Amino acid sequence: MRGHELSARNELSGTVHGAAVQAGAVYGGIHIAAEPGAARRTPWQLPPSAHMVDRSGELAALERLRVRAAREERPALTAVSGLGGVGKTALALRWLHTLRPHFPGGQLHADLGAQSPGGPALPEEVLGRFLRALGVPAQQVPSALAERTALYRSLTADLRLVVLLDDAATAAQVRPLLPGNGNVTAVTSRHRLPGLTVDGCFPVHLESLAPEAAVELLADTLADGRVAEQPDDARTLVELCAGLPLAVRVAGARLAARPGRRITTMVSALTEEHDRLEALAIDGDHDVRAALDLSYRALSRPAARLYRRLGLHPAAEFGSPVAKAVLAGEWDAAELLETLHDASLLFDAGEGRHRFHDLVRLHATAKAREEETLQERARILRRIADHYLASATRAEEIIDPQHRTMARDYGPGPVVTADVGDHAEAALDWLERELPSLMAVIRRSRSAGFPTVGWQLADAMWPLFLRRKFYDDWHAAHDEGLAAAAELGDTAAECRMLTSGGIGQLGSGNHGRALEMFERAARLFLRRGDRLGQARTLNYRGLALQRLGRPAEAADLFRRAAAELPACGDRRAGALARLNLADVTLSTGQPEAAVQHARAAHTALRDAGDPYNAARATTLLGRAHLRLDRLDQADEELAAALATLRGMAAHYEMARAVAGLAEVAERRGQTRAARDRYREALDLYSSVGRAQSEEAESARRRLRRLAGGASET
Repeated sequence: MRGHELSARNELSGTVHGAAVQAGAVYGGIHIAAEPGAARRTPWQLPPSAHMVDRSGELAALERLRVRAAREERPALTAVSGLGGVGKTALALRWLHTLRPHFPGGQLHADLGAQSPGGPALPEEVLGRFLRALGVPAQQVPSALAERTALYRSLTADLRLVVLLDDAATAAQVRPLLPGNGNVTAVTSRHRLPGLTVDGCFPVHLESLAPEAAVELLADTLADGRVAEQPDDARTLVELCAGLPLAVRVAGARLAARPGRRITTMVSALTEEHDRLEALAIDGDHDVRAALDLSYRALSRPAARLYRRLGLHPAAEFGSPVAKAVLAGEWDAAELLETLHDASLLFDAGEGRHRFHDLVRLHATAKAREEETLQERARILRRIADHYLASATRAEEIIDPQHRTMARDYGPGPVVTADVGDHAEAALDWLERELPSLMAVIRRSRSAGFPTVGWQLADAMWPLFLRRKFYDDWHAAHDEGLAAAAELGDTAAECRMLTSGGIGQLGSGNHGRALEMFERAARLFLRRGDRLGQARTLNYRGLALQRLGRPAEAADLFRRAAAELPACGDRRAGALARLNLADVTLSTGQPEAAVQHARAAHTALRDAGDPYNAARATTLLGRAHLRLDRLDQADEELAAALATLRGMAAHYEMARAVAGLAEVAERRGQTRAARDRYREALDLYSSVGRAQSEEAESARRRLRRLAGGASET
């Protein structure tokens, strides 16, 4: 396979990947950091609140709960239960939005996916998102659920925030997501979740709206005079909807689209539909299904086709280009999306994105199964998968233009590519925003009959994983991609999944697992006769061994890589191996050898047009001179490295150079300058989430020792 050849700042062999990430591998082990500015953030994640009627009693009870919990200095927890479409989320949002002045710590929101086609969300995945939203650098998010829960509760103990956990499946799913003391949590579920009683939960069970309130909601939806003119028919209509807000909204939207139609016409139609679907009731939702079926039959043929095809999308939320993909260019997707919104069959998720209510999605999926052939459903799902594959690949090209992307295999098309932006940050934002859909496609790819998409999409998501460190998804995507590649018997793809996945394992601290993956890739490369691929694994294996505390073995592999990679045609990777060798020799007390290796690495990297890694080599050269007490040479090399790195926003490497310059000043007796440099280094370490690293601790100890010291001489 063709190994990862990244741009000058994106080599996998222990180097930084992007401005915000640097391997503290800096020269021998990958220490992947977070984006700059990863300090504690205040998240405001709640969706907007919608119009609601007749829940004043429930709102008053919830507010009493909050006041009582505050008085007793305990967290406030409530579980809002009821039928699908009864307004559970609307009630929770209305209440929680009123609490913002009292809870300045922020708002967290998660859809726990009890009704999701992919199954309920795992608590550890949700906790990972919450911790990152609160400013925890991705590489500092623990891997174990218990550790994530402990960190989450420690962080939220004094924050005063609100949390909405929507569509919960079980109490066990919810419990790890409860924040620390002093916060408010609202859970919504179709089930009453009695298991949360032991956690002090206040249950609120919603029933359907009273007829008067349901009529008021219908009038609000219609926004004309028909309800006032036809009160008896309006009351009959909401009774046919069983008072469920979703059913009333859907029926009202249908009437609103026909301003001249009397309510009695809808009553007659819904009566017939209600009777026909009575036997199809699921968990009491037949009233909603009746309204949905009626609205579906009123759609134009193109709008109905878009509706049911969108029901095949494997995630709850999607962007507008998905509609173009499933329609294959047959109709105006934007116009048809508006039609579905007008009919209350789709909801606006912001930024050109759309979302089904879970009952509506189930209905749309059922219609697809009824009216699309098995072959057509397979073609639609493949077009959805190809859309994400093409779009993620385009994002990858923008972020890492020199990364040697492996070939992509698409279905018969047409393939619709989203506008992912025209610069790296925008492309990364697109990948992060679409992460749930991308992962859903990967998980569906093998069972849907297109395993190539599984590993190719995981490969295309490489820049997102490398820079923003979604380790759970990184591991899951590459595990699935590896299984798909093995199923296909594609050893080149297997090698890519093993090396890329191994880097993820290394970054999240699973050094032994990373080494196993790199060694397995090496065996596969050897079997295929791919000398270059096998040589590249020497660097990867060396990094894993160094992190496992086996520096002598790591140094041997780095030496082999430094010799074999140029012979195979990859001089730059060979220079990076030399850089890694310089780091390991310096760490094992061989500064003269480190000087030689760092100088050779610098020359080769400069000649290869890689100023970033050449500057890293210069930093290491300065540190080696410092170890040898050559202060003038150390000062010169470190200052030169810093001048180059400042123009690249490479904060981690800048911190290492600045800390070295601080030590030079300290040894020269320049106390004030040394203090300033150490403070600058600590700020830089903090900006990339390395405030608690061993290097930062060393700078902090030296700064404390200098505090109150003599003035600069």
